[in-house]
Amino acid sequence: MPLPDSGFSSDAAPARRLRWGRWGRWVWLAVWSALVASAYGVYSGAWQIPAEFNPWAPLDAKAPPNLLTIYKLSRARNDPARCLAALDSTGMQYDVLPDRSTGEDCGFSNAVRLRKAPVRLGAALPLSCPMALSFYMWEENALQPAAQQHFGQRVTGIDHLGSYACRNVNSGEGTPSHAPARTRSRHATANALDISAFTLAGGQRVTVLKHWPDEDAAAPPGPPGPEALLLRDVHKGACKYFKGVLGPDYNAVHRDHFHLETGGYSMCK
Repeated sequence: MPLPDSGFSSDAAPARRLRWGRWGRWVWLAVWSALVASAYGVYSGAWQIPAEFNPWAPLDAKAPPNLLTIYKLSRARNDPARCLAALDSTGMQYDVLPDRSTGEDCGFSNAVRLRKAPVRLGAALPLSCPMALSFYMWEENALQPAAQQHFGQRVTGIDHLGSYACRNVNSGEGTPSHAPARTRSRHATANALDISAFTLAGGQRVTVLKHWPDEDAAAPPGPPGPEALLLRDVHKGACKYFKGVLGPDYNAVHRDHFHLETGGYSMCK
């Protein structure tokens, strides 16, 4: 039995697709143009939006972190003027250091001598501006929240093993080297800081050497203690605010400290 005539020819569907294809291209072009115009309006300042949602606004180091924070931090670290402006907003006390060369591939530029931070650091230490800024962002947004979560109190002091030193990467005798021979350490340009311990407001001291959870050792019964949880969270948080982070799981040289650095390749180990 023949089917009733639908009233549409067999060529109707391709024709409709062709028309919608043309309209689709115009719609896509209109949407893309609107997005470009909006982005330019925000960038040029013609359209005002809150600074925390504006990717071109300067980094506010004291603002609560959001999806744009790491992008803004990266922009600040790559621009000396932006970096110093952001660092100035932190309230930390520092002196700007003159650019200096101290040897082959050693020295620093855009560096400061950090005299006072929200936590006790001991003697003033030289750091590049990107390192000092990253340190503040990590301390405020990773270290202190982790201390409050696991101990209900702030970290008031940090023990460190130094920042600037004109030396090569130390891979350690008998441990696998992850850098070519005679490669300069980030310490040689004040772009690194080694942290070994944290002191809480109540006086308790948490050290990387003693409290880092050794996955190769026989684990004690029960869940890990708050010291181990603090160190794990502090290490994980550092990977967000620094370019490179090395800890005890990397090699034996780092069994007693966290190596934090800016510049170079991204790594979190």
